[in-house]
Amino acid sequence: MAAKGNRVKITLACTECKQRNYDTFKNKKNDTERLEITKYCKFCKKHTTHKESK
Repeated sequence: MAAKGNRVKITLACTECKQRNYDTFKNKKNDTERLEITKYCKFCKKHTTHKESK
């Protein structure tokens, strides 16, 4: 699925186990910083912070 306009596809990686678990979209115009969200990691089996990876 192609991103439209300023929205780009990003990958979120767990900060504890470094696994890349989630794909999502963000608006580069509004969110210039790296995205950081608390999400469930199925490898750690708990909620951890996920950061935008390269």
